[in-house]
Amino acid sequence: MNPVDRFFEITARKSTLVTEIRGGVVTFIAMAYIIVLNPIILSSSADVDGNELDFAAVSASTSLAAGVMTILFGVIARLPFALAAGLGLNSFLATTVVGVLTWPEAMGLVVINGVIIVLLAVTGLRRMVFEAVPMQLKLAITAGIGLFILFIGLVDSGFIQSTGVPSPPVGLGSGGLGSITTIPTLVFVLTVLLTGILVARKVPGGILIGLVAGTVAAVVIEAIWHLGPATEKAGGWSLSVPTLTGSPFAMPDLSLVGDVSFSGIGRIGVLAMVMLVFTLVFANFFDAMGTMTGLSQDTRIAAKDGTFPRLRSALVVEGAGAVVGGATSSSSTTVFIESGAGIQEGARTGLANVVTGVLFLAAMFVSPLASMVPTEVAAAALVVVGAMMISHIRHVDLSELSVALPVVLTVAVMPFSYSIANGIGVGFISWAVMRTAVGKAREVSPLLWIVAVGFAVYFARTPLESLIG
Repeated sequence: MNPVDRFFEITARKSTLVTEIRGGVVTFIAMAYIIVLNPIILSSSADVDGNELDFAAVSASTSLAAGVMTILFGVIARLPFALAAGLGLNSFLATTVVGVLTWPEAMGLVVINGVIIVLLAVTGLRRMVFEAVPMQLKLAITAGIGLFILFIGLVDSGFIQSTGVPSPPVGLGSGGLGSITTIPTLVFVLTVLLTGILVARKVPGGILIGLVAGTVAAVVIEAIWHLGPATEKAGGWSLSVPTLTGSPFAMPDLSLVGDVSFSGIGRIGVLAMVMLVFTLVFANFFDAMGTMTGLSQDTRIAAKDGTFPRLRSALVVEGAGAVVGGATSSSSTTVFIESGAGIQEGARTGLANVVTGVLFLAAMFVSPLASMVPTEVAAAALVVVGAMMISHIRHVDLSELSVALPVVLTVAVMPFSYSIANGIGVGFISWAVMRTAVGKAREVSPLLWIVAVGFAVYFARTPLESLIG
């Protein structure tokens, strides 16, 4: 194992082979829901010509892109940051882009977006933006992502739900009525407590043990009560039903691979195309930057300025993920915040990514088995990991309001707007304005001002799109 140890720097990062394998498995379990959720999002919308994507084909493409890019990232960047179809970007494609383009044309936009991001990384501009962000905001991004994934866990588990009224907009339990009434949500609560206790007592593999125990309990409960999916029965499982019917094996449908077109410009015109690409690039660029900032802090390999080893390689490979995601019709493939689950389990190197990637590739053939872990159980890991990441805010001095306001806004906007990029944008704009207003203009990089203006355009993209037709 010496060559493997030296290549991935396992011992140098105070890890072990067993720890890396365990971390890779935990990351996969925490991310496995994307194999089901991404095709649900993408196959639910018809494009401008009325065509829809096949669910099974999108699922196979999602696993393929995630597996390939996660392994590449692990081998090239040698970091435990797994990649998969980015949530938010896939919704933007399904709800906005395919309203004016066909699915192949929409995926062509994703490829163009990826090429632009790769060029920005290769030229060094992406790293320059990364380094222009002050350390206070980098720590705020880490804490904001922690709060974001904690909130995702609470929502996905059904612990927090929309009330359907303006005030309060959300509440506890089903329908936000203030009470836990479903068995799946109770499984989530118990899994959170068990996992939290194991991690607090520093039990090796605590998160993995919690995930396995929660899944086993869910399988037993489903076998006894036959709750089924929530779409068919009130009180059912929200996404994946923890049961296995029929064979666990299935041949993947890769018919969508390569189904890409770049003829969309002839359909909607240059200006509209530019606005769509701009939106994709901005969201993809800063979602990934924020996620990598947070995860690098959690691995404890980040330098004092927030940078981390092989940063440029990481940025290039992540950009290439968008190209691969578009080429496979699975939407932009980007760094996943759920990687934090494996990192908290002890993953420190790219070897964990190789394990996660192999499991994604295997999931193409055993997709029924991979989808057995219910969302409620995976959500428990997100809540525990989110709580750990939020603790990074303790390193920021909040005694000065010109620092406190941008930091707090960054942390708060991410979960409340369900977007990492939105939180970063609000943080950048408020930091530039506040620090300049109190006479600290020298602390604001000119590049940060440029990005802040870019975010102002990004936030105003809807009226701008209306102006250009």
